[in-house]
Amino acid sequence: MGVISTSQFKKGIYILFQNEPHMVVDISFVSPGKGSAFYRTKLKNLYTGRVIEYTYKSGEKVEEVLVETHEAEYSYFDGSNYVFIEPRSFEQYMVSVEIIGDDKVYLKEGLLYRIKFYEENPVGIGLPKTIAYKVTEAENSVKGDTATNATKQAILDTGLKVQVPLFIKTGEEILVSTETGAYLSRKN
Repeated sequence: MGVISTSQFKKGIYILFQNEPHMVVDISFVSPGKGSAFYRTKLKNLYTGRVIEYTYKSGEKVEEVLVETHEAEYSYFDGSNYVFIEPRSFEQYMVSVEIIGDDKVYLKEGLLYRIKFYEENPVGIGLPKTIAYKVTEAENSVKGDTATNATKQAILDTGLKVQVPLFIKTGEEILVSTETGAYLSRKN
């Protein structure tokens, strides 16, 4: 574990806060007209999953927590855990619903994900930047509907709902950003 400054904070890093490991889920830098600058953070406790807000003074030192990462393929959901399998050793990792949270719509069988461990317990997953999905439901566009940047809602094979251009049809494959949840392009 190393000591880092608040200026090195970014989303997704792990730090020690009140003697427990936390992940930085959100951060904003505030520089008021009077007084010193500070960082407003949202921290997620790796043990309880509780998210709290905390303000750090600019330049404050914090202990960084080292988190181990394993690559594994998503296999299936057993009712309470998402099961990932490491492709070389076939070791199974059970990741709870609480840890996956809203990212469940980005899980596709056979895709590789980075599972993060702290003290040999799964504490989070890293998603690929983009994922290809099949459009299972999309409204038909009406001829003459050509307004600039016009979009419609589409439902993808994992249940994810995204806004797509009017020319996207049911059955097509599209690329979606896991960072923003937005449509990127058709898959070639």
